[in-house]
Amino acid sequence: MVQAGEELTLIVEDASLRLDKLLAQRLEGMSRSALQNLISGGFVTAGGKALAKSAKLSPGQAVTVTLPPLAEPDVLPEDIPLDIAYEDEDLLVVNKPKGMVVHPAPGNYTGTLVNALVHYCGESLSGINGVLRPGIVHRIDKDTSGLLLVAKNDMAHRGLAGQIQAHSLKREYRAVVYGGFREDKGTVDAPLGRSPADRKKIAVLHNAPGAREAVTHFFVEERLPGFTYLRLRLETGRTHQIRVHMAYTGHPVAGDPVYGPKKVITELRGQCLHAGLLGFVHPRTGEYVELSAELPEYFSRFLHKLHSKEYEL
Repeated sequence: MVQAGEELTLIVEDASLRLDKLLAQRLEGMSRSALQNLISGGFVTAGGKALAKSAKLSPGQAVTVTLPPLAEPDVLPEDIPLDIAYEDEDLLVVNKPKGMVVHPAPGNYTGTLVNALVHYCGESLSGINGVLRPGIVHRIDKDTSGLLLVAKNDMAHRGLAGQIQAHSLKREYRAVVYGGFREDKGTVDAPLGRSPADRKKIAVLHNAPGAREAVTHFFVEERLPGFTYLRLRLETGRTHQIRVHMAYTGHPVAGDPVYGPKKVITELRGQCLHAGLLGFVHPRTGEYVELSAELPEYFSRFLHKLHSKEYEL
């Protein structure tokens, strides 16, 4: 499924196809009227010029489709309890539970962390990331638990985002992954981008357009029957980075329904991954702040089962 705001390049293979038929074949999930609106709105171009639906195409020709951003609805405040690990006038750090989406998206505009933040903070959130992501400096996946930074003003947002860009923000995760490691520590340095086979997924892409540097350091905390308990430190923070990097090494995160084995550990209700430590330089005071969050109950329970050999592959 294509996403609003994306720019796609389609290479023409069959010159006998009309433009509207080409789009219908390549842009799955879009209605005929939506495709016609793209063409009539000038969002489909070749060589910088808008194309008509009857345009003659040539084999090998590159057609660019720019999907316009959707109008963003107002975010409704919702009285959802927040586990706040730190707060001052500039920022707060939330310990997000597993199962909570960070920000609203099409088909999911309620029950998110942002809905809760709008209720808790009112208008005291940075506006840099727009209407749907006020205050959100970085994000973690729905089924990943743990610490998340939220900026209350644009000064704080710029300062924290700069630390992320400079790779100086300290982010450590805990995970249970499949299999054993001979080494006690290591680094996965493999660029990531949208999977060409499935645009809902991220994949390791070497020497491919759109791939971005991604580096994950891992440290063995404990070797368990069939699994390993890891501490992981992010040098970069790409979408699904730990999950994809671990799967790439042959050690997918336990419970991961997307990058793990087909037989998913359903009792985990998603990947066994927790953002347990966050360290940053306060954008106003210049002081270093480091926070930690204990392992949540689902994670501790699974570790206990592995220790007592109650869980079998």
